[in-house]
Amino acid sequence: MPSSTAMIGVVGGGQLARMLVQAANERAIPVSVQTSSAADPAAELAQRLVSADPRDVAGTRQLVEGCSGITFENEWINIDALMPLEQQGVLFRPSLASLSPLVDKLSQRQLLDDLSIASPPWCPLSRVSPAQPALPQGWTFPVMAKAARGGYDGKGTRVIQTIEALAQLIRTVDVSDWLLESWVSYERELALICSRDRQGRVRSYPLVETHQSHQVCDWVLAPASVDQSLEAQAYNMAASLLTKLNYVGVLALEFFYGKDGLQVNEIAPRTHNSGHFSIEACNSSQFDQQLCIAADLAVPSPELIHAGALMVNLLGVGPDQAAPLEQRLEALRSRPEAHLHWYGKTPESPGRKLGHVTVLLKGETAAARHREALKALSEIRAIWPLPNQELD
Repeated sequence: MPSSTAMIGVVGGGQLARMLVQAANERAIPVSVQTSSAADPAAELAQRLVSADPRDVAGTRQLVEGCSGITFENEWINIDALMPLEQQGVLFRPSLASLSPLVDKLSQRQLLDDLSIASPPWCPLSRVSPAQPALPQGWTFPVMAKAARGGYDGKGTRVIQTIEALAQLIRTVDVSDWLLESWVSYERELALICSRDRQGRVRSYPLVETHQSHQVCDWVLAPASVDQSLEAQAYNMAASLLTKLNYVGVLALEFFYGKDGLQVNEIAPRTHNSGHFSIEACNSSQFDQQLCIAADLAVPSPELIHAGALMVNLLGVGPDQAAPLEQRLEALRSRPEAHLHWYGKTPESPGRKLGHVTVLLKGETAAARHREALKALSEIRAIWPLPNQELD
């Protein structure tokens, strides 16, 4: 089925696919996207549109025609249904076998344990007795409950404070699809974007510091102010995972860092919100890496070409909370230091990721960049508050 044309296919049409298409346009590589609606963020920029839900395998069969390689916007795919296509010669990057352990948090955690990569203590919810619910030995409340599939930006997670709440969870969900995680006290949240090409070479971006608001990423500072040994530890964890899975593509690791050291919180087998800074701040963005791997091009070694960067997410806010949308956009566009990425989503519903802004930092020290970032963040949030943030 793959042809000799340079077109690549993308399963999914949201903002991650949109930024991948933008990277492809810079290299004059045509892209076909499979997404439900022509109004989805990637659809208007792609050279070809397959109008089908990304989980619709019949749509993917259409997508692969004329494409030399297929990549995924996210991990919410039906791997079993796609297997016959791969067996017929369709080139998926990453391969379905390497994605398979990563689309489910239960298998993710088992993989981390097998590789002796530190992560928060966990157990499958199915191991808790419905008749006499109890926490694993040594655990105390609160604990975090997580859905094994489909969770992101705080969705599919619940804080469990009591035995009664645990019993209620067991009664109301499919226990085979959930896990419990011991509560983690941490000082900082960090993230690392890596890529691995088909020759097995692993490349990485600088470790970044992420800041959340209500379990959704608010802003990212690159690079994180950490010592070299921590940077090396994060890289080694990622390289071990990528190599073990023979993974070819881009992958993100989210970390907790605190008194218990560096722990993997989540694995995202795709490009990631924490790597958006790379579009302006690096010689090759995370989307360029994904593109080059999918199109079988030489993959550049990503390097930071500025002192640092701040990335700020723009989430939908209520009509009574901020100035009208166009006024906010115009205010951001008028700031020469602000690189605005608008995803073209409608309507503006509170909490929805609508775009992001990147500000390149000039400070020569980590402390100077941190001050510079906080000042820029304050100015951006004065224009575009968080959904739950009161306007002054």
